[in-house]
Amino acid sequence: MNSLTEEQSRILIIDDSVTSIRLLSAILKDLGRIWFATSGEAGIALAREHQPQLIFLDVEMPVMNGYEVCKLLKENADTRDASIIFITGQSSIESEIQALEAGAVDFITKPLNQPVVRARACTQLKVQRQAAALLSLANRDGLTGLFNRRYFNEMIELEFLRHKRQGLSLGLAFIDIDHFKAFNDGYGHLEGDTCLSMVAQTIELGTKRPGEIVARYGGEEFVAILPHTTLEDARKYGAWLCEKIYALKLPHQFSSCGNVVTISVGVAALVPSEKCTIRQLIDAADQALYRAKAAGRNRVIASDSA
Repeated sequence: MNSLTEEQSRILIIDDSVTSIRLLSAILKDLGRIWFATSGEAGIALAREHQPQLIFLDVEMPVMNGYEVCKLLKENADTRDASIIFITGQSSIESEIQALEAGAVDFITKPLNQPVVRARACTQLKVQRQAAALLSLANRDGLTGLFNRRYFNEMIELEFLRHKRQGLSLGLAFIDIDHFKAFNDGYGHLEGDTCLSMVAQTIELGTKRPGEIVARYGGEEFVAILPHTTLEDARKYGAWLCEKIYALKLPHQFSSCGNVVTISVGVAALVPSEKCTIRQLIDAADQALYRAKAAGRNRVIASDSA
């Protein structure tokens, strides 16, 4: 997740009073993009669709009150991290405690005080930006800046389920720097780190379609998730990557497949179904990589078993 600027911030107002929505919108209009809903059910749907960082939630609403809405928002993985500020006409300690116990981070009473609303909104948006920055660091590999294996594991599950629902082919590519141990031993670890970073940057720059994710899988091995990709398209992607890395002309006099740094790539693709698993897709790409290395490296091999 990228760190958020105020322009990128997403704010949702859930209130059955059009007057309150207009007032809040006017107070918050320069802090981010604003959506609004006049019922709890509509608010939950908007929250799931747009995943706002900040939600202003009215307590006193018909059919589904604010406490019930808050509970449902906190139970859903797509909305549970939003900062929720309750808006209410009640000012008792009991009401405030109930709001906080429901999962809200703050509590504002009516009539609304513009400076107070803005100050608390700015505070929560700042908290959200800091949390996003920390999450980004937690999901990134410290050396290459790519996503790490933990993030890959999370995303491959999400993409597998998404492609299963859509009935579309999901591609996967495992990428390994050829004879990297010999490179490290011959040139030293500092040069090895530079090599890893340059290869990682080249792979990332070449993998920019919507939804594509490149991660460092471990050591000198990388992995790319390729949404909406057939096996043949994945093979073409792997061949293109081999050419791009070769074109860097990074010296590697300790390699048996040339005097520059090269990569081996194994690719697999399948349409997720009840009969296949994520493990099968990963194993198929991994076995294809093994075959690419056994066949002489500096090449791509497409799986025939996914």
